[in-house]
Amino acid sequence: MKVILEKSRYLALVGVISLLIAAVAAFAWGTLRTIHAVMLVIESLGADAAITIEFVEIIDTFLIATAILIFTVSLYELFIGGIDVPEWMLAHNLYELKGKLSSMVVLVMGVKFLQKLVEVKDASELMRIGIAIAVVSAALIAFGYLGNKKD
Repeated sequence: MKVILEKSRYLALVGVISLLIAAVAAFAWGTLRTIHAVMLVIESLGADAAITIEFVEIIDTFLIATAILIFTVSLYELFIGGIDVPEWMLAHNLYELKGKLSSMVVLVMGVKFLQKLVEVKDASELMRIGIAIAVVSAALIAFGYLGNKKD
């Protein structure tokens, strides 16, 4: 039974491979969006109002792709073995991994709010969205801070 349980850590490879495929797809998606945005800039000579939104969406896409890659690398490090990547990409336990995810969620929500800032015409709707994002961000930051304290 011990050997089976020890070898079961390799089940994490299913998640690692799946996440790696998702990261590659997300980076490809971001690249396609970048090409589309550059074409929009060229075709409109920079006059199209949608350009700003396009670039913000590109940032959002690459943030998501990066978060997926960080999760991929960290899962491999946690369950399979050491990997040679920058230290900031690694989580050394599941708590750190959740913290990295929380940080990325806050960043993505900030980018989404910038999109809404440009798109939304109703000030009260914008305020509701802003408050909702602020509350969720504050909760994620607070849980990260309070959960990280060593008593």
